Amino acid sequence: MSTPNRASILNKTFRILRKHYKWVGPLRDRTVLEHLLYACCLENSQPEAADEAYARLQESYYDWNEIRVTSVGELAEILNPLADPADAATRLKQVLQVVFETYYAFDLEHLQKQNLGKAIKELEKYKGTTSFSVDYVTQNGLGGHSIATNQGVIKTLTVLGIVSEAEARKRHLPGMARAISKSKGVEFSSLLHQLGTDFQMTPFSSRVRAILLEITADAKSRFPKRKTRKKETPPAEKKTAKPAEPLADQAVAKTAAIKKSAAAKTVVKKTTGRKASVEKGATKKKTEKKHASRQSQKSVSKKPAKAKASKRKNTPSKKTKKKTAARQSAKRKPR
Repeated sequence: MSTPNRASILNKTFRILRKHYKWVGPLRDRTVLEHLLYACCLENSQPEAADEAYARLQESYYDWNEIRVTSVGELAEILNPLADPADAATRLKQVLQVVFETYYAFDLEHLQKQNLGKAIKELEKYKGTTSFSVDYVTQNGLGGHSIATNQGVIKTLTVLGIVSEAEARKRHLPGMARAISKSKGVEFSSLLHQLGTDFQMTPFSSRVRAILLEITADAKSRFPKRKTRKKETPPAEKKTAKPAEPLADQAVAKTAAIKKSAAAKTVVKKTTGRKASVEKGATKKKTEKKHASRQSQKSVSKKPAKAKASKRKNTPSKKTKKKTAARQSAKRKPR
């Protein structure tokens, strides 16, 4: 995007944000360190939540050293109103630790006396500081002209087409400081921060999208898309392959299987032999019984024939009767 177009969209953004958000200015009586610690709380949250969390922090602990030696978990409970209490507690604790180890005191007022560029470089070296907190301190604690941007603001500017994807990855915002004057920088930073935080927390909010479309209509094509969940299909059960056995175990298993099959065959043969012998015996008995019954029938049929024959023998025929009668009569006649 060309510089004139970027400047016109930024100025239009400023006008529209004034209608939807209320400017929340920083407290001017804060020290440089207090501005830095407040920025650790404000980075990803709305000003109201940051004010509440910062006030609870000051009420719960005696001084900054007590906060420095407190665990991150305990600090996160105190900073619960924030959108990211654990991350904010980590940033806060790290900043206090590096300041104490560097100066053995909780004081950064000497940065106001230094050159602005040198002071910014020193802040960037501190563990726990981010580009947002450094820009916030530069604008509100050191009197410089820098607009603090968090991740939500970068995404918002990308959707509006003010910065490209490549510029967003590098957090490079060309022409913003020139488009917005120093006198309006604090107010613009506060309004833009509120919009960016809303977009970060609720990117699909109809209210937030309406504000973005009011700034530029072509923002609709760059809105984030909702992720549609696919219907979960139960995964097919995979057959787990058995681990390969050693060669020796395979050989033993093979011989055992062969022996087992041979034993099974012999058992089958024995059982079949027994069945055959039993069947042969049964058939033999049947044939013997049949033979015996036939013989008994023959013997029964022969007995009456013998009886008849004996009767026939016992009863003499007529011829024999005549012969015997003639013999008897011859014996009786005198010679």
